[in-house]
Amino acid sequence: MAKRDYYEVLGVDKSAGEEDLKKAYRKLAVRYHPDKNQGDKAAEEKFKELSEAYEALSDPQKRAAYDQMGHAAFDNRSRGRPGGFHDAADIFREVFGGAGAGSIFEDLFGGERRDPSGPARGSDLRYDMNITFLEAANGCEKEVTLSKLDTCEACSGNGIERGSAVRHCSTCGGRGQVVSSRGIFSIAQTCPRCGGSGKIVEKPCKQCEGAGRQERSTRVKIRVPAGVDTGARLRSGGNGEGGLRGGPPGDLYIVLHVQPHDMFQRDGDDLVCEVPISFVQAALGADVEVPTLNGNALIKVPGGTQSGAVFRLKGKGMRNVQGYGAGDLHVRVVVEVPHSLNHAQKAKLLEFAELCDENVNPISKGFFEKAKRLFK
Repeated sequence: MAKRDYYEVLGVDKSAGEEDLKKAYRKLAVRYHPDKNQGDKAAEEKFKELSEAYEALSDPQKRAAYDQMGHAAFDNRSRGRPGGFHDAADIFREVFGGAGAGSIFEDLFGGERRDPSGPARGSDLRYDMNITFLEAANGCEKEVTLSKLDTCEACSGNGIERGSAVRHCSTCGGRGQVVSSRGIFSIAQTCPRCGGSGKIVEKPCKQCEGAGRQERSTRVKIRVPAGVDTGARLRSGGNGEGGLRGGPPGDLYIVLHVQPHDMFQRDGDDLVCEVPISFVQAALGADVEVPTLNGNALIKVPGGTQSGAVFRLKGKGMRNVQGYGAGDLHVRVVVEVPHSLNHAQKAKLLEFAELCDENVNPISKGFFEKAKRLFK
């Protein structure tokens, strides 16, 4: 049987915008959903057809392909999503918008709900930590102090005083939700009396006042591995907020911020360092002492070295955070031009200049030769 045109299925024109598609799908999805038409196979097939059509036309890329090639655009691709109940739930959330739309869909069509009175995992926490450049290079151990909600020790997180009785909430009948009808919709809302637990505690825990958690100041030791950079996240399992009703605690995530160094610049695992040398060292050559992360080292600067020349010290860079060796240190030499010369020094330089010919400064010679050709 040939497939119907997707625009025809939704009852919209080919020029329909995003909002028109949503309105059309919203109206028809409620009418034909199988849970509203028990045993009606035709309605079930109609709903699958609607979901498939909306999925294709709501995606700009898929819609462009469909407009160009029709159903042939999807013939060679998997059709695992269109038409299924769970896929329709995702589409419904998109149409009605936001995380709350999922619960609306469940209320309308009988989806599965999480037990509000069951154990709940604690929230994850974030802590922003500043460390020095050398701490990042060598690794370190730091201690952070957190103020967070921890599981109450007196009641083990259940919020109930020992020996106290627990009974079903009479308002919601122990379901945790109350249902109200609004036209064709049945909206389930959290029970205002029991807060969704479905239970009423006769004597809440005195220490935590029934919350199951208490705010405490906690110290956590964090090991920072060598080679980390700004933006790195370290996970400390179980050091987030305490869980509820026996649920596990969340995790603590440390986000690192590495302070800049006044001598080294980082480029991945490599380091760059600028070192000044004198005019005499550059001209005659010299052994120059340069800084590294682990003390000073010597580089051999050959005679005639130009300003900006780079010397590589292998393995003297930042250690790789995954343990794959270390980067290199790139030393860029900068020739320092003498200034504040006295009379005798100026005289010697003038004498030196008179002794120089064009072969002493080959770079300048080449430059001016190019300049002459430019203006010929």
